[in-house]
Amino acid sequence: MKKILALVLAACMVMTFAACGSNNASETTAPADAANAANGSESSNAPAEGKTQISLWTYPIGDWGKQENVNALLAKFNEAHPNIEVKVEYLTYSDGDDKVNTAIEGKRAPDVIMEGPERLVSNWGAKGVMVDLSDLWTEDAKADVFGSVEAACKSADGAYYEYPLCMTAHCMAINKTVFEETGAWQYVDAETHTWTTENFLKACQTLADAGYDIGSIYCNGQGGDQGTRALINNLYGGTFTNAEHTAYTANSPENVKAMETLLNQKGIRYDASINGGEEADLFAQGILKMAFCWNAATHDARKEVIGENFEVFPMAFPSPEGTDTQLCGGIWGFGIFNNGDDAKIEAAKTFIKWVCDENTVESVETSGFWSVRNSVTDTYAGDEMKAVYGSFMQYMGDYYNVIPGWTTARTEWASMLQKISTGTPVAEAAETFVSNANAAAAG
Repeated sequence: MKKILALVLAACMVMTFAACGSNNASETTAPADAANAANGSESSNAPAEGKTQISLWTYPIGDWGKQENVNALLAKFNEAHPNIEVKVEYLTYSDGDDKVNTAIEGKRAPDVIMEGPERLVSNWGAKGVMVDLSDLWTEDAKADVFGSVEAACKSADGAYYEYPLCMTAHCMAINKTVFEETGAWQYVDAETHTWTTENFLKACQTLADAGYDIGSIYCNGQGGDQGTRALINNLYGGTFTNAEHTAYTANSPENVKAMETLLNQKGIRYDASINGGEEADLFAQGILKMAFCWNAATHDARKEVIGENFEVFPMAFPSPEGTDTQLCGGIWGFGIFNNGDDAKIEAAKTFIKWVCDENTVESVETSGFWSVRNSVTDTYAGDEMKAVYGSFMQYMGDYYNVIPGWTTARTEWASMLQKISTGTPVAEAAETFVSNANAAAAG
């Protein structure tokens, strides 16, 4: 991944978390022309004469899950392309996959869908129902888009099933106020927002000696699991999968050592009663002094709760050298279902190119995340906190979410941590995870 200078870049994943939550949006139809967008009326089911009508289904990726924001983008799109009418349906993460899969089975899949590579590439793309978007991936696009993002959008057989718009890096956060009061602040590199594993553990011990509850290895389900994965994988340089994304490696000696270290650290506990979003709430309330389930969207959603009680300081996950941290992230963009209509496919490509290549900054800012392009550095200008979160993009690690068996692996990861919380030896729990996850990957 090409490096970006920290704190200078204002371009930087949510949502699921995206990361610690999602928007609940109802199904609506977004008007495709400026007049309808202004008065909020819905377009008809039949396209106007001389127009090609396409359907867009979008998961709640920031304000792409809000009709008024999407309407504004579509009004602008139709100023440039008046002959393409876009109907929108807003999905939720609770039942969106079921709706899409049912639509595919019923031969009524949407023309365009907005989500990430784990769905567009390794799920629907692998099933052969998506259009290869290789023609959108020009040499200029390949040179501009971050390498790890391009790799995630490309299938094993060389087809591109996603054209990306935005991304984010998930991080952690600390209670700066308490860190300063206890003396733990000395272990933080405040300039780069990084720390070494050694200093992380020293800070934890300082907080524990002061009597504080530090953090939680939450594991009540999959919610926020990118945080616990990043913490464990980074602590001693472990990995979650192999480089080829064909096998899970979470039982490595480095990962076993990390899980045992966290288990033995006073003030940190494995907690099967909460998920990532609930852990973030406990941090925002001042109960926990660290959050492992954090990103810019999580911060924004909890600003009122935090109030003036303490200062949040975003941090990269600790690693042996500090700056060698590898953060998990989210990538979001567009794919096209192959519904057998060439005119709709071409109209869908026109829409995607306009959103991602021509209206880039506004489209990215609607997501609340950051551009996947090196050349886009003017998002969120003047917002210092956004710049901090944007700086974490330089630490984005391997996007291993595209490995086969991903859904099963997430369930097994939570199960592994739950077993550790009830006394199962770490190495034994890790072996069970890898065995079950790799069986799913092979099957």
